[in-house]
Amino acid sequence: MDATGSDTPMLSLRGVGKTYDDGTVAVVALDLDVARGELVCLVGPSGCGKSTTLKMVNRLIEPTTGRILVDGQDVTDVDPHALRRNIGYVIQQVGLFPHQRVEANVMTVPLLHGESKATARERARELLATVGLDPDLYGQRYPHQLSGGQRQRVGVARALAADPPVLLMDEPFGAVDPVVRTRLQDEFSRLQRDLGKTVLLVTHDIDEAVRMGDRVAVFAEGGRLAQYGTPQELLAHPADDFVEDFVGATRGLRRLSVTPIDEAHLEPLDGVTGGQLGAAIDIDSTLEEALALMLREDRSMLGVRRGPIFLGVLTPAGVHAQLRASLRR
Repeated sequence: MDATGSDTPMLSLRGVGKTYDDGTVAVVALDLDVARGELVCLVGPSGCGKSTTLKMVNRLIEPTTGRILVDGQDVTDVDPHALRRNIGYVIQQVGLFPHQRVEANVMTVPLLHGESKATARERARELLATVGLDPDLYGQRYPHQLSGGQRQRVGVARALAADPPVLLMDEPFGAVDPVVRTRLQDEFSRLQRDLGKTVLLVTHDIDEAVRMGDRVAVFAEGGRLAQYGTPQELLAHPADDFVEDFVGATRGLRRLSVTPIDEAHLEPLDGVTGGQLGAAIDIDSTLEEALALMLREDRSMLGVRRGPIFLGVLTPAGVHAQLRASLRR
């Protein structure tokens, strides 16, 4: 049961396959459920069927076999144009209308839904602010006057303009530089948590997948689903040799980014507070963030706190113990 109290997945794919007329098999008998409010990343090598899967959800590509349900309704029972107006779609190239100003671009979908221009404009301005773009500063600019990261934000705002329950994203951050990409990933993750949207995100980057996904679906060549699970499960227990090779030899390091600090592995330091240690971190941080702080501050241990309360000390031995414990989960 999800956070809304419903047992019905927001997205459900049952036996979904796609074979083209020339015999090319893009996706094979795919079973996949995505809970309401969940962000699921589809990851795998080029040509493995992940983008095809995304496009079958909103019927840009029609499945050859199987059923796709959105909020319990078979997508083949819905007019494809009406279906797409109710599913947000973000692509790497953004797809903004170059001759329209930013505000007008975001207004497009509400206007298609019959909203008045005044209501659509108000919604557009709210969403631009939500994605971190001042509508007074950016609303009257044209897409070519924005940076790649800013255009990507506008694309997200436009996809959210109709308040869709489902958001499909195909390599949304792949066209921006690494620094901007990391910032956009963090900001979108925060936005997704705040709005509670159900998101299916395609990426070729395993680091992006484990960083952002509540669960990750690893596709193998030939359109086969090789493994579906949380980032922790994927990194600690690869299902087969393909998954193990794909997540790479550094999967132990990647586990640092998805393993939270565990109070059970902190050491007591009687009479000392986190502030006296010279460096402290919140209990909600990951082991990766803790190690980064240790290295940056040149410390052999960190104080760990929950708000103003000092909980204990994290040492490199504690980090190692927590990683070993994560393998047993």
